[in-house]
Parts: sequence; structure tokens; C-alpha cells
Amino acid sequence: MLFRSSTPAFDMNIEGFHTGQHLANARKQADMRGLDDVLVVDVDCHHYETDNFAEILEYIEDPSLKQVALNTYAYKGPSAVLYDQPGYQDLGGRVTRYLERKGEKIPEDGRPREVAQTLRWMDALSVDYACLFPTPMLFLGLHPQPEVEVNMARAYNRWITDNILPANKRLRSMLYLPFNDPDATYRMVQEYGKKDGVIGFMVVSTRYKPVYDNAYMKTYALLEEMGLPLSFHASYHWNDQLVSLTNRFITAHAVGFTFFNAVHCANWVVNGLPERFPKLKVIWIESGLAWIPWLMQRLDNDYRMRTSEAPALKRLPSEYMRDMYYTTQPMEMVNNHKALELTFEMINADTQLLYSSDYPHWDMDLPSTIWDLPFLSEQSKRNILGLNAKRIFGLDVSDRFPENHGRAASPLVDTWRQDVVPAE
Repeated sequence: MLFRSSTPAFDMNIEGFHTGQHLANARKQADMRGLDDVLVVDVDCHHYETDNFAEILEYIEDPSLKQVALNTYAYKGPSAVLYDQPGYQDLGGRVTRYLERKGEKIPEDGRPREVAQTLRWMDALSVDYACLFPTPMLFLGLHPQPEVEVNMARAYNRWITDNILPANKRLRSMLYLPFNDPDATYRMVQEYGKKDGVIGFMVVSTRYKPVYDNAYMKTYALLEEMGLPLSFHASYHWNDQLVSLTNRFITAHAVGFTFFNAVHCANWVVNGLPERFPKLKVIWIESGLAWIPWLMQRLDNDYRMRTSEAPALKRLPSEYMRDMYYTTQPMEMVNNHKALELTFEMINADTQLLYSSDYPHWDMDLPSTIWDLPFLSEQSKRNILGLNAKRIFGLDVSDRFPENHGRAASPLVDTWRQDVVPAE
């Protein structure tokens, strides 16, 4: 065992930390299941942009805001810049990877440190391609100054497209959109939509901007025209008026990470955006799966009684939701597997569900979370773990799974290069 769980955070052996060794059990699970022979695309994983914060802040274009940000960072740290809040995501230091990754020794090879460290955990989990998202920046949706979100988004997107994505083809990103400023959001898609490694764009759901506002229609049209998916990444904010009624993090997390995505999803459907932008792929990230059947049933029930309030719809709300895409994490591993199996059936998981780990967060899910589900066929497991993402994002996976052979011999090698094959 590398570290004792009882060891205080300030006394940990940071110098000896190594991501690959830290995830040794994950590597064993991948080996036992033969996952190196399975395409695995992680659609939601995180790095801590605060590890490179001083470097990112240099990319801020507004000189006055840049000076304020650099000065605030110098004496208060990144949390003050991002309007962060105290919380319990880090479990009081008990998840060692949060603290110790900063002291991990990375050999100098000319690539950014973040690239080498990311590849270490990807290899441990048997992840072939990963879609990177920021972490503390996910609180920016409720920042009182829209220009802070705009400038931080531009700085971050410039940094990751200049330094991280070009360094390795296995790394991709759906770039952060400063949704509080519709015009800046549109310009971001225009400027970065064709950048190498960019496979779509992401909106942090924790905000009070309605998705049906006409100001966003030109952005949706542009994304549809460019064939780039739009994702809504869940988050929480303990100071939100509703969530602030909770007095334990377990409640704030369970409610916060589902509520905002559910509201935005309901607004998206009821206001007829699937009819207006039928080719736009929409993905709902990191809010688990249990909320989807609930929302489907509630919307269908009310729609049948009040169809006049949703004149744009030509089908039941649940039918539009079945055409959307969802990520697995944090998948509710309840004792009643029938509930989870029915959820998979209701959302057409075979073609619409995308694996995500949410690494390195405390509630992360390994690929085995999907691979070990007893009610899935092997083809369904392969679809969810990677083939669905390959199709949706148009990923070229030939560098990992070249024609006629994979990284290891397997009778199922041909399925890696095919589009999704619905399971029987």
C-alpha cells in the first residue's frame, strides 16, 4: 500500500507519489477484464487547471483584469480568482491524489507536465482517449461578473489548445463556453470550433441563464452547422438559494449535480429546441442517470394535459430525450439492478450512453463499472465504453486501433472500427 489512509494530508510522502502506482488496482481490474482490447473513450475527466494557474492567467487579454487576477492569485490563490467556495469535494485530504499529484515527479521530455500526468492515469484505467475539462472553473457560471467568466474561458481555451491538445492525439476537449455572455459564446465557437483536438463545446449547467433565450440561437445553429456536439456539464453551488437549504454535502452533491441539468434539459425539450436544431447533438454530463426516467415521466404526463404550452413538439418529450446523449458517471449503483436496467432501456443506452470516469474526483467510476453489468451484452459494453463516443465525435482511432490489428490479438478486433452495432 503506497499511503496509509490515516496519514494526515500534511505528512504525506508527496515526493514518492506516482499516478500509475497510485492506480495500481485500477490497472489490475483492466488487465483482468482484457480492457486493453476494448476501445475506451472517457467523455468526462478532469485536470486541475489551478496546477498551471499562473501560466493560464498570462493568457488573459484584458490588461486590467489580468493585473487584478495575477495580484489576487499571488496573495489569495486560485480560489479567490474563481469565486470558489469551501466544500467537501476533497474529503479533507483523504483522497491522496488531490494533494500529492502536485508533487509527482514527471520526467522532462519537452511536453507539458499535465500531458504526461494525464497519460499515466489513462493508461492505468485503460482509457484510449480522454475529453479533458477544467475543475475549479466550473464554479464560474454563478460569478457576479460576466467579464471574469469570458476572460477566464478565453485564457483557458487558448492555453489548452496551444499547449495540451497538440501534444498528444489521445487528449481531446469540449471547450468551456462563457454562457453568461451570448455574444462571447458565439465568438468562442467561431474561433475555436476547428482547432485540433476540439470535439465540441461545454456549458456549465450551474447558472441562471435559460437555454431557450433567443440570444443563444445563433450559437446552436453554428454548432449544428459545424457538426460539433454541445454538452451541459453538471456542477453544484452550495450558495444557490435552493441548495443552500441543505446542511450536509451529501445532500448538496446529490441534489446540486442533478437539479440544474434537469431544469435545462426540460427547458430545452419543452421549448422545441430539438425540432429547431434536429442535427445538434446534445450531451448531459456528470449528473448520473436516475433523474432521466423521472423527468421523462413527469414531462410526458404534463404534456398530455397541456400540449398547447409546447406547440413546437411533434412527439412526446421522452422521445426527444431518448435522442439525446448522457454520460455514465456517477452511475447510481443501487441494490435493485432492475431499476438501473430499466433506466438503460428507457434512454436507449446501447446507442446514447457514453462512458465517463470523472477522474480524479472522489466519486470516479472505472471502466469496470460498465463492463461488469450483468444485463449488458458484450457489444453493448463496447458501445458504451467507446464506440458511441467514436461515432458521435467522429474520432479517428487508427493510432490506437490500426486496421486489421489491435494492441493485442482478439477475435472481436473488427468491431473496434465499426460504427455502433445495436445489441440484440
